[in-house]
Amino acid sequence: MKYVVLLFRSQGCSHSSDPCFCGLDKQKKCDLVAFILPKWRCYLPKVAESAVEDGLMSHYNISKVVPQAAEAKQCEVKMEKTLYDYYSNVTAKPVDWLWYPYIPVGKLTVIQGDPGEGKSTFVLSLISLLTNGLPMPDGYEISHPHVAIYQCAEDGMADTIKPRLEQAGANCDKVAYIVDNDIALTLEDGRIEAAIEATGASVFIIDPIQAFIPPEYDMQSATKMRSVLRRLASTAEKHCCAVILIGHMNKGSGAKTLYRGLGSIDIAAIARSVLMVSRDEKRPGIRYMYPIKSSLAPEGPAIAFSFKPGGGLEWHGRYEINTAELIDSVTIKTSKRDKARAKLIQLLEREDKPAKEVYACLAGIGIGSRTVEKAKKELQIMTYRQGGCWYWKLPIGNERAESKR
Repeated sequence: MKYVVLLFRSQGCSHSSDPCFCGLDKQKKCDLVAFILPKWRCYLPKVAESAVEDGLMSHYNISKVVPQAAEAKQCEVKMEKTLYDYYSNVTAKPVDWLWYPYIPVGKLTVIQGDPGEGKSTFVLSLISLLTNGLPMPDGYEISHPHVAIYQCAEDGMADTIKPRLEQAGANCDKVAYIVDNDIALTLEDGRIEAAIEATGASVFIIDPIQAFIPPEYDMQSATKMRSVLRRLASTAEKHCCAVILIGHMNKGSGAKTLYRGLGSIDIAAIARSVLMVSRDEKRPGIRYMYPIKSSLAPEGPAIAFSFKPGGGLEWHGRYEINTAELIDSVTIKTSKRDKARAKLIQLLEREDKPAKEVYACLAGIGIGSRTVEKAKKELQIMTYRQGGCWYWKLPIGNERAESKR
């Protein structure tokens, strides 16, 4: 979504008093770029993209683009002058819950687990209960049927999502999705807030979070992810909507389970609830959902469920089990490419190595040259020639970034 900002004259400012706009640089794909003059500001959203030119930095009369410019002049808003306030002026209120103590209203919740453990099926079954106003799997009563927005990037709407919703018994008149055929949806997209507001949704679900990260961002970047998620958390709070982010576990078997599926630690930090879906190796037919982070309430017990032979999900309710043992049993199947990446980092993190030596070392553990080349490309390994021999070198900071995964 493109935005412009109206600029107004401030005392002592030499700019024209006419409203002006500053264009967005399309290549940067920013939501908002502008110079805000001191004292006054006013936002005007949804200006036609055709009105925004590449590299536009000079000022143009807004009336050429927006007929309502005269009315827009009346939108002057004084900037907040208060630098601080006291908590004595804050009215305390209890936390609202979509499902106590697992999913708070107006906050971010993460549901993570290994691929194939049933995260999506679990969530679709929750949607069925919510849209029909039925009790949650542990008997927690909800007051009325809710509207849900389910945004999935991995399954087809017609051949997979809709049949699964119907199989779960969901009220599809209360399950919406954001149309993103032309422009891919991302977590910072303004259409998310617009859809939540328009539908009155009580829950907004992203499946999986990895598919909706802006292309210029990196899930491992704390600064960028913090900015994106704070905006999403603000939208959740503003519209009293529970936001659920479904995340795939990554391959970092040595990392703490809380962070292993989330990329940047800031994702787990901003989320108020992080729930794990996994199975018990002793009872492989049973899956469990259980909290591994609960900032707003005591951790609830595990919720057990299983898949029906003909498809769908069967709830088994609360289940007393040692969740610490479940966490320890969560395993990741490491592919050859994952092994190649790890070995390359191990070989090159202290010193550069001749390419022939690298290939020979990885061949010794059963990894072929094609897999090595793919891992090399993913790690952005650099090459240089010295003394008639080609050497491989890790880019600066790569070993540190990878060690966090």
